Amino acid sequence: MLKEKIDRQEKSLQKIVVLGPESTGKSTLCEALAKHYQAVDCKEYAREYLHQNGIKYNFDNLLTIAKGQLNLEDQAIQKAKQQLEEEDINKLFIDTDMYVMKVWSEYVFNNCHPYILDQINNRKYDFYLLCNIDLPWTSDEMREYPDEKPRQELFAIYKDILINQSTPWGIVSGQSEERTKNAIQLIDQFFK
Repeated sequence: MLKEKIDRQEKSLQKIVVLGPESTGKSTLCEALAKHYQAVDCKEYAREYLHQNGIKYNFDNLLTIAKGQLNLEDQAIQKAKQQLEEEDINKLFIDTDMYVMKVWSEYVFNNCHPYILDQINNRKYDFYLLCNIDLPWTSDEMREYPDEKPRQELFAIYKDILINQSTPWGIVSGQSEERTKNAIQLIDQFFK
């Protein structure tokens, strides 16, 4: 019994971030992965914020959104740590991180709050899943870039960020269930 508890404490939480341009299935994928692994997932705060405050935003609103995202993430981390302790489930899926806030800030306003950059340096994750732009763009009042050119630009920006940082990552492609299966395969290969 004591050995089991020590083994559990030594097992660490695996934080997996799902990111990419808008309308690439991030939220759906994050929820599907959490369901598959019976794990905790952290929702995207920006949707909640824009739904409550209107879809027009300014540079300072992005700082508020970033702080709201981190607050949700901290809550999810605590919940996942409790789940690790009680059920030995060690994964947490995070829909959006500060890289997304950085890209959004710089793409729209050509600037990024130092707070966001500091959080990028301070927060550590275990694996990134970059959602490919192979899904058709779906109209939504909160989405801004239906044209292919911005989607390609944003995907290239995310890919460049991931190439130039040290956390392992993979690109997720495919339609519906195939996309989820491809993500599961990437995760299982990395964490085996």
